[in-house]
Amino acid sequence: MPALNTPKWIKQYDFPFTKFEEIPAAFFDGINKKLDRLQAAPPLVSIVITAWNEETNVVKTIASMADFETNIPLEIIVVDNNSTDRTRDTLAALHVKHYFQPIQGWGPGRQMGLDHARGKYLLSADADVLYPRKWVDDMVELLEQREVVAVYGRYSFIPEEGYPRWKLYLYEGLKDIIASFRHLHRPHLNAYGMSFGYVTEYGKKIGYVMQKIRGEDGRLCFDLMHYGTVKQLKRTRARVWTKPRTLKQDGSLWQAMKLRIAKETKRFTSLLRKQEPHDTKTSKND
Repeated sequence: MPALNTPKWIKQYDFPFTKFEEIPAAFFDGINKKLDRLQAAPPLVSIVITAWNEETNVVKTIASMADFETNIPLEIIVVDNNSTDRTRDTLAALHVKHYFQPIQGWGPGRQMGLDHARGKYLLSADADVLYPRKWVDDMVELLEQREVVAVYGRYSFIPEEGYPRWKLYLYEGLKDIIASFRHLHRPHLNAYGMSFGYVTEYGKKIGYVMQKIRGEDGRLCFDLMHYGTVKQLKRTRARVWTKPRTLKQDGSLWQAMKLRIAKETKRFTSLLRKQEPHDTKTSKND
């Protein structure tokens, strides 16, 4: 991953739009032509995106997916998770399957996408993330390995004011080290919806938690491990990129790093052993 700059391909998705009405119809036409060529039936892969108040961000996400370089037949499904902005209008202008989930929460949103997925494999994505051109191929390559039921990828942050790339690079390095350690006994803790995939058949047997609580993908991943193994996709070209919105919730980057180090230190000994079986639909977060 680059330490000083973002990959060149990211800049092409830095659109100036701040609201739906600013996006010209011709712009949607250009993306839709690519989507029509990309999507095919019957799909081997279903890409499911959940969106809450992402009327312009989701355009960037879909535009990056429209440029996928793959021969794998796929479908793109977007779930509007009870947005109050014009996300629904944006989705209606794009050639993707889209549904409305009135139940607020990450789990309910992802569950609706899972319910409608037709592919053998489901790749989970977020509406404020940019996806590299070989992401589908790299994720599926691992999913097709024997006894693998789930795979998750790594992610990086797009710099902005107060969050320079070199500082984000240091944070990501620490994050990746921690993720590799957690993968030994508790890989489900690394399963984030922005880059997570699994065998659809098993996902439908398990289902997502239907309440608004973080960690919905980790909970599903934990239950998936009853059916097989979880792989970590480390390939640099498969990294997905997002803005540091979650980090900004903690204040400065250093504050965010300090909080995460404290959290991992507190539960260090527990990471040395597998987590005991439990009901992921009712359990609480630490």
